Parts: sequence; C-alpha cells; structure tokens
Amino acid sequence: MKHRPSKDEQAYWLILSQDKLVQLSGQSCLIEQKWSELHFLSAYADDVIKVGEYRQQNCYVIDLGQEVPDRDNIELINLRAALMSEARDAFNILARAWQVALFLRTHRFCGQCGSRMEAVHWELAMHCHRCQHRCYPRISPCIIVAVRKGEQILLAQGAHHKEGMYSTLAGFVESGESLEQAVHREIMEEVGIKVKNLRYFSSQPWPFPHSLMMGYMAEWDSGEIQVDGREILAADWFDFDKLPLTPPPFSIAGQLIQATTNRVPQ
Repeated sequence: MKHRPSKDEQAYWLILSQDKLVQLSGQSCLIEQKWSELHFLSAYADDVIKVGEYRQQNCYVIDLGQEVPDRDNIELINLRAALMSEARDAFNILARAWQVALFLRTHRFCGQCGSRMEAVHWELAMHCHRCQHRCYPRISPCIIVAVRKGEQILLAQGAHHKEGMYSTLAGFVESGESLEQAVHREIMEEVGIKVKNLRYFSSQPWPFPHSLMMGYMAEWDSGEIQVDGREILAADWFDFDKLPLTPPPFSIAGQLIQATTNRVPQ
C-alpha cells in the first residue's frame, strides 16, 4: 500500500502527528496540493500510504509519529474536532486514514515471536518473515441501538461522555455472539430492560480506535430502568420534543436519534 509520489502528483494529503491531524492554517485537514509543494514532508516520501480516493482524487496519509512539524502555519487538531469541522463526505476517508496509521504503528513487531515486521506491498497487512505470522487491521464489531417507548426515546449518559451528553446505548460484540444477542445483552446489562421488534438501521466505521458500529432500532418490551453505575451513570425516557444534549448528526448515534424521533407513530 506504500506509494512514492511524483513531484507533480496532485492529491489530497492527510498528515498525522502524535495523536492528532496536521492542519495548515486556514485550510482543511485534507490538504489538496501537489507533492512538490509539501516541502516539509520530503523526508517521508518512502512512507506515503494510499488510503483511497476523495472527490475523485487519490488520498494519501503520512504518519510523522511523535514528530511535530516546525512550521509557523501549522495547527494540530484531534480527530473528533476534525470530523466535526470537515465536510460530511470526508468522514469515511478520515476514519480509514486514522485506522490504517494506527494499525501500522502498533504492528511494527510480531506478536508471536517478537521479530520486526514488514509491510506487504499488495495488501494492507504486516508480515513476519521469521515465523510467517501475518496481521491485518483489527476491526472491533459494536452494536448501537435506539430504543423507543411510545413517543419517548431511551437515552443514557455514559461514564466517558462529556458532561450533559446523552446518547443511545452501545457495546462491543462478544466472541460467539450474534449482533442481535449483543443488543439484548447490552441493554439488559446497562439499563435492565427488555426490548422487542429489533430492526437493522445502518452501519458506520468508528475510528475510536477501530470499531465498526452496527445500528439497530428497537421498542421497549418490559422492565424499569436500572443503570449499572459503571458504564452508564444515568438513563431516562425523553420526549421527542424535549431531548437533552445529544451526539452530532455525523455520528450513527445522532442519526439513530433523528430517525427515531422523526418516525411516524404506528
């Protein structure tokens, strides 16, 4: 997947430094320039990784590791802020670039024998030539579900949410478990209720750090809310016209909430 760019190649460039994205002052994180114009990146010509296309042009990621470019017109912004500020169609390419870079950072050495690994040129993988162990990017399946009860929606405040933020319930799928089983288990563990009429909604890659969110809509069946007090600090039924602070619409949580509150009553 590595690509040594020609000096006249016009493309979109994503530059990572530490755990942030590099942004040239007044510009997008997706830097649209020729390679020859990015003089401060010349030392990284052999480390350019193609991560896809954006607006019909190639998009590449360059990971500077812990180095911070010594330039006056550079800002470092975190991924959540970038996702909030960039155009909506940039979400997938930003998510993929971040996850690819994280995979390469965390698989420099073989987890089986400890030898240094090398990138495979024809696919996104790292290979150990000593023991022949090969690694691919990790994807962690998660479920996320909006639960409706009449003209109310169940929203919860998680231990890691910013103050005042309420969202839909979510959790990782466990080994040997179907997506639907994960939905029922997570809801019961976190808020102590049962649901019915489970319906698939959509999915979204979620780069925090490498999840694939699979969204569902459900209806309350039985039980009273009892939060676990660990992952979930508070939860309640909210009227559609009296929602608390909720996730932004670029997130699948925001989309689930919007779809539930806009749905015609049955």
